[in-house]
Amino acid sequence: MSVDVSLAELLHAFVEVELPAAGTLDEAYACKVKYLGKKGLVTEVTRTLGALPPEERRTRGQQINEAKASCEAAYEARCAVLRAQAEASALGAFEDLTWIATPPMGTLHPVTRTRRALERVFGAMGFDVVDGPHVEFSRFNFDDLNIGPDHPARDMADTFFVEPPAGSRWSLGDLVLRTHTSPVQVRTMMQRRPPIRIVALGTVFRRDDDATHSPMFHQIEGLCIDERVSMADLRATLYRFVSAFFERPLEVRFRPSFFPFVEPGAEFDMQCPFCGGKGCSVCKGSGWIELGGAGMVHPAVFEACGIDPERYTGWAFGFGIDRMAMLMHQIHDLRLLFENDVRFLEQFPC
Repeated sequence: MSVDVSLAELLHAFVEVELPAAGTLDEAYACKVKYLGKKGLVTEVTRTLGALPPEERRTRGQQINEAKASCEAAYEARCAVLRAQAEASALGAFEDLTWIATPPMGTLHPVTRTRRALERVFGAMGFDVVDGPHVEFSRFNFDDLNIGPDHPARDMADTFFVEPPAGSRWSLGDLVLRTHTSPVQVRTMMQRRPPIRIVALGTVFRRDDDATHSPMFHQIEGLCIDERVSMADLRATLYRFVSAFFERPLEVRFRPSFFPFVEPGAEFDMQCPFCGGKGCSVCKGSGWIELGGAGMVHPAVFEACGIDPERYTGWAFGFGIDRMAMLMHQIHDLRLLFENDVRFLEQFPC
């Protein structure tokens, strides 16, 4: 379509030059008024139609209407761009008062914190911290600890047995997920000569699952071997441990018990650190809290590990790390420690 030079120049100036230069909606509207308003430049051209002959007036009128339509379309397109820019700018300047500038910091799991605290206390008392494999030989887990083939702990209902690799010389029953950290004691006695003073901390596995038991849990065991070691040394060590761990003097008592790898054997309790022995909900009014088992290492264990029972004596003890964590934080259900519920774990900040 042929448009006269004056109208074409106006259309170019509006669409290609001045409208793109408008940086705000107000500037774009001012530009529209300049060209399409009642006194606008395009409107002035419209007023010249009356002086034209009828045939030319009709053609020129169509040209002006098409020019106005092009200007209106360009104006709407530019306004859409400016509105989008204004919204983006407003969102960028918006300040969310609920936003936390620093993301939440992670914390140590209660069991990990308890384990590290135990390592620090026993390390300060002169114990070496050792560990061993989770998949263990039945010999180290049972036989060398004086746990005979008919002992209930070897029953399939209590122990996770591991199927040996294909083509290996082992058969079913030779490999187990360790049921305690005592195999670490056996390995240490076979590798070192007395004096020995170690604690073994780690994960152990048993087929048990309720509010106070888990099929996977954590245990610590201590072992001391030297000449003329006695039960008095064991009691003094446990007294020093519980007093250092809970940062207050606490009594320790023994109750006779049986474990196949110690003789004599005992269960040991500590004075309740929460009530000082007066009786509370934690100790169930008794004033004492049961911790674990202990005793003098059985001579049969020494013989299995190549240590002379006529020359050396030793003692051992063991208790649950999870149980200690529950005591420290007064947690009522052991399973909470393993469910990884963030709402629960956030209650234990560093």
